[in-house]
Amino acid sequence: MLAEPIVVLGASGMLGRATLAALERRGLRHRGASHAELDLTRPASLEAGLPRGTGTVINCAGWTNVDAAESQESEASAVNGQGVGDLAARCREIGAVVVHYSTDYVFSGNVSAPYATDHPRAPINAYGRSKAVGEQLLEQSGARHLLLRTSWVYAPWGKNFVRTIARLAAQRASLSVVNDQLGRPSSAEQIARVTLELLDGDALGTFHVSDDGQCTWFEFAQAVVALAGLPCKVEPCSSAQFPSPAVRPSYSVLDLSSTRSRVSALMPWQDCLVDVMRRLEPPG
Repeated sequence: MLAEPIVVLGASGMLGRATLAALERRGLRHRGASHAELDLTRPASLEAGLPRGTGTVINCAGWTNVDAAESQESEASAVNGQGVGDLAARCREIGAVVVHYSTDYVFSGNVSAPYATDHPRAPINAYGRSKAVGEQLLEQSGARHLLLRTSWVYAPWGKNFVRTIARLAAQRASLSVVNDQLGRPSSAEQIARVTLELLDGDALGTFHVSDDGQCTWFEFAQAVVALAGLPCKVEPCSSAQFPSPAVRPSYSVLDLSSTRSRVSALMPWQDCLVDVMRRLEPPG
């Protein structure tokens, strides 16, 4: 069963906010910790902020700027790599279960079938490398852990693709969105719910968590604009037409079979998106 009390790192972020709401609905004893309170790059901060008696630590903190990681890989790795290792070491020391979120970007994209949880890591950008280091250190730590890979995370709040597309579509007559990257959108609220269900069932090890179904960024954007009821035309383009500092995998669909066997349901991305669009927070 889920061990209380629960500490949520990165509480003010997109996934942290969803996790706190899910814990509140369940009436579980918990507290959220901001970066100022619990800094993954400062072991002393982890020792002070995670006292003995803590039951579960859910790490929603991390370096998430994929493109900036190309020029600041050491900084990204300090958070996503060594910081995760230090967090796992502290959790092992105090006997807490640690939940850590990783990414589809630890894979190369050079396959044509969903990635199994034990597929070899082969990241093609700095962000993916930083997350791969964190995965390895977590696995080697000896801590009881739940490693959850996810992809294309969105919510009614925070900085994410859905809110960006909705804002741009309200300002422009047309948008071009890449149609050669295939993956699974992931509602932060579904991730939070599934995380707690997995913990309820004493799941440990590596699982993939996302919305059910798959699409390209172009198809995802089309759905956002249609649900927003905007006249903006969404047109497909290639990744080569919009080069970015970080190369993205062309195929990053995660295999959800082990997760499906352990939780009540994984809602399709289309249904999750409808719910999110109803509650989309305005730009600001």
